[in-house]
Amino acid sequence: MFGKRSGNDSDIRALKPAFQAPEPVSSAAAAPREVAAPVVPSPPIAPAKQQQPAPAMEARRSDNYYSVKATIFGALIEAIDLAQLAKLDGESAREEIRDIVNEIIAIKNIVMSIAEQEELLDDICNDVLGYGPLEPLLSRDDIADIMVNGAGTVFIEVGGKIQKTGIRFRDNQQLLNICQRIVSQVGRRVDESSPICDARLADGSRVNAIVPPLAIDGPALTIRKFKKDKLTLDQLVKFGAISPEGAQILQIIGRVRCNVLISGGTGSGKTTLLNCLTNYIEHDERIITCEDAAELQLQQPHVVRLETRPPNIEGEGQVTMRELVRNCLRMRPERIIVGEVRGPEAFDLLQAMNTGHDGSMGTLHANNPREALSRCESMITMGGFSLPSRTIREMICASIDVIVQAARLRDGSRRITHITEVMGMEGDTIITQDLFLYDMMGEDANGKIIGRHRSTGIGRPRFWERARYYNEEKRLAAALDAAEVSDKA
Repeated sequence: MFGKRSGNDSDIRALKPAFQAPEPVSSAAAAPREVAAPVVPSPPIAPAKQQQPAPAMEARRSDNYYSVKATIFGALIEAIDLAQLAKLDGESAREEIRDIVNEIIAIKNIVMSIAEQEELLDDICNDVLGYGPLEPLLSRDDIADIMVNGAGTVFIEVGGKIQKTGIRFRDNQQLLNICQRIVSQVGRRVDESSPICDARLADGSRVNAIVPPLAIDGPALTIRKFKKDKLTLDQLVKFGAISPEGAQILQIIGRVRCNVLISGGTGSGKTTLLNCLTNYIEHDERIITCEDAAELQLQQPHVVRLETRPPNIEGEGQVTMRELVRNCLRMRPERIIVGEVRGPEAFDLLQAMNTGHDGSMGTLHANNPREALSRCESMITMGGFSLPSRTIREMICASIDVIVQAARLRDGSRRITHITEVMGMEGDTIITQDLFLYDMMGEDANGKIIGRHRSTGIGRPRFWERARYYNEEKRLAAALDAAEVSDKA
């Protein structure tokens, strides 16, 4: 059989004596066989079979299951030729592994039902070709986050609520191997000498890994899953995240090249909202994105994606976000989009916004629009720029047009709570003006937040002339009028 070593039958028969299910092989005995799933070379990762959404509490498997799997896995590694396997496409590699595992099960007289055998085959294929126990979770589109706290504890977020699953890894070494496989695919590493790493999966999902000695109870892996179907503003309206009139205002803000800062807490939907706003950028504009781990999915034809780089094992070669943003200015951008502003790159982004790159966007962590402005000032100050506070605030006012605030409420729902304009300075204070607000009014019998989006009644926002320049003032006026009528109703 192609992909197996010559003399495979004798190799398999030379393994441990056959065993029956009632007499499980001890984990200690199986451990020496349990070499890491091959990180080098491996065929292209095939997506796991699309599974129907399963209950969060998957059945916890017995220790006997893991003992049997350990023995079969060890036999597979001895029997298979990894160099040949690497030449196969993902689906062919899966079939090859399944054939060999079936042979091993037959030769070793392992007693299990057809359903158990299928489950074992899928598990082993996922270990060799994919991300092991994570594959069933990655295939579910209803999961927003996967949080692995050591080998024995896996949590997921579904519908804004965190739930514990019954999934576990064999041990911390298997979890570490999977962390290393994930980060190595984007040219990064995670080990004792470099124990923190940000990376991404092939579909754009964002990954953070932190391993011992910093993670005391074993490697901690966090995956912010990327939805296959990118959300739009219309869908956000359907979900109640924003009113139809508010969505119309956001469309116009994206079209007329306002400089936008999207603010919010962790998991509030900042990146999703940024993706939504970029849908309204014209297709003839040159866009350059800067991110720590590339996850933005812009659909325009003229996009350059840049990603930071951590230092190598000698501590050299690091490329910071600030260097990327500064380099953007030499690349003839029309819009600069920064995935997340978290340091002195805030100064360079404001400079870009203020020097002819209208329509630039970025996100940052803050709890309300005024706090977002304060964080901008703090990041610039901490970056070592010896500028007076008033000068920094004037720069902020001259650069940022609109702040969009996103929030995750206590019931797990996500809402756009503010659309706020930056108006200017009065003395040493930055003046802002809210266009739309979200008012919480209580909760229903199921604990769901009840609220409404309302217009503040501003007749002409500050970017009215900009909207007129782009022939959008009629749509803007209609959206503002509709919002007022909706509020009175």
